[in-house]
Amino acid sequence: MLLLPSASSPTHSRLPVLSLVSVGMIFGLTYGLSTPLLTFSLLDHGYGPHTIAALAMMHGVGVLGIAPFLPRLAGWAGPRKVLLAALGCTAVTLLLFPIVPSVWFWFPLRLVLGVATESMLIMSESWLNQSTDDSNRTRTMGYYSAMLSSGFAIGPVLLTLVGRHGIAPFAITSVFVLAAFAMVSMPWMRAPKPERPAHSGLWRYIGMAPIAICVTLLMAMLEAASSAFLPLYALHTGWSERQATLLLSSMLLGAIVLQAPLGRLADRLKNPRALLITLGTASTFGALLWPLAIGTPALAYPLLFVWDGLFAALYTVAMSVVGSRFSGGDLVSVYAATSVAWGLGSFMGPGMAGSAMAFSPASGLPLFVASACGLFTLLPVFLKNRA
Repeated sequence: MLLLPSASSPTHSRLPVLSLVSVGMIFGLTYGLSTPLLTFSLLDHGYGPHTIAALAMMHGVGVLGIAPFLPRLAGWAGPRKVLLAALGCTAVTLLLFPIVPSVWFWFPLRLVLGVATESMLIMSESWLNQSTDDSNRTRTMGYYSAMLSSGFAIGPVLLTLVGRHGIAPFAITSVFVLAAFAMVSMPWMRAPKPERPAHSGLWRYIGMAPIAICVTLLMAMLEAASSAFLPLYALHTGWSERQATLLLSSMLLGAIVLQAPLGRLADRLKNPRALLITLGTASTFGALLWPLAIGTPALAYPLLFVWDGLFAALYTVAMSVVGSRFSGGDLVSVYAATSVAWGLGSFMGPGMAGSAMAFSPASGLPLFVASACGLFTLLPVFLKNRA
């Protein structure tokens, strides 16, 4: 059961879960809106791809910079205070982007945004994972992952509704962030007792939870690669720009819709290692089917929908195992180590996918995806007792 204040109302008992899940959606919304918004704004100011890439990298610098300090920070101040500070900092930083006098101020702001949003993600996800028991952990984390993906999808939609000029998109996003801040501030939110990690360095946790670390690296690599190159892959095979965009949306929708049912299935099976092997194998062979289906949209849309749902479940299942084996400061440390893996994967994925497509525009991307999934699947096969 969740660590909640005494209450008999089922609705009241769900409020902490809803509050933490909403933070996951806010993370996705902030990232999903700020990335294209800042990119288009730089283009409007006449800046080229190198400046755009440098600004995007500042987010990763912030992630890698804060990750080693989060376990100690959470142990000292408690996850609730760190989460509230991250939400408040995110809201203020978003409002500063359209106000500062020069785009060069965006670079330190993007770094601060990376620090704040990553703190938000690690604190909320580790809090939720620690506050859930084994009977429904994977299902609950599946809801969190689904809402995270929903936030990524809502960001671009919000841009199309309110436009990307002026303060409006930043202000509206800040309102959503402050709503999550208010929910986390409520008295029903009782954080786990602050605990310092048992080990001082993150490297120790990489050895203790190699599967979770590697699945995060894999997720970051392929999400960054697919966002950038899946539409291009479709265009190379004769799709229109609109069809290619819809293909990416269909893939993202699968990650949203299938997480909860796959999470329920995982809770019932009670064999996460076998499920990880199954999901990894399905992701590997599913990617190999892309070249066969890409010529027929009626096959490609459902294939990518199902593929990304199965692929995203790898992270959900792996992190539920982490939650069942670690707690307190150790759990936060594992999440901090995964955030480093995420930052590295975000850097590595697009470059590797681009090289694969340069080698073979027709099959380079699916072969890269299949190879990465296949290599990961070997981990749960051979590391039988590791998280």
